[in-house]
Amino acid sequence: MIRVLVVDDDFMVARIHGGYVSRIPGFTLAGTAHTGRAAIAAVAEYRPDLVLLDIYLPDMSGLDVLQTLRGVAHPVDILVITAARDVATVRAAMRGGAVNYLIKPFTASALTDRLEQYAETRRHLVSIGGEVGQDDVDRLFGGFKNSGPPLPKGLSPATCTLVAEALRATDSDLSAAEAAVITGLSRVSARRYLEYLCASGRAELRPKYGTAGRPEHRYRWTG
Repeated sequence: MIRVLVVDDDFMVARIHGGYVSRIPGFTLAGTAHTGRAAIAAVAEYRPDLVLLDIYLPDMSGLDVLQTLRGVAHPVDILVITAARDVATVRAAMRGGAVNYLIKPFTASALTDRLEQYAETRRHLVSIGGEVGQDDVDRLFGGFKNSGPPLPKGLSPATCTLVAEALRATDSDLSAAEAAVITGLSRVSARRYLEYLCASGRAELRPKYGTAGRPEHRYRWTG
């Protein structure tokens, strides 16, 4: 069983997230915490495998909690769950070693998908044995794999991964303008990456028709 600690300043939200975790086969709720210091203490006490960590906590930033937990004796993985959409926070979470980043509000199925991905990664690590190949590393890190057409000139794999993760973290669809806000890119740049993801088969374009004028282009992750 994968033991999970839920950290959220809202008691009701923590209870709801804990309920989600308890209903997923292979996962069990180790406990909940509502402040950064309580989260650090709970990791030492409960020794969870995974922490669902909010960024907005009353006593300290979840990013500071993430950095602190990197140095504890008991290793623990972090899945960030937050309303923070700014690119600086996303990048800080990535640099801090978060295994995934889920933006509030989200559905139970979105959280289930991330937890099942995490469980599959753990199973894959166990099955590999002593050494890994590049395909194993790509799968474990969940990085962007260019299985479609080559990236157009001016587009970078790292930024493409950032846009892909933003789109995948959304349980519905995004416009280029919305993707730009999440990633910190310009609307034109975000649209170029979204169009590439469509061309490579990882996303689909869904025109949204209004009462007049051209339809709004919206994009949905397909994987």
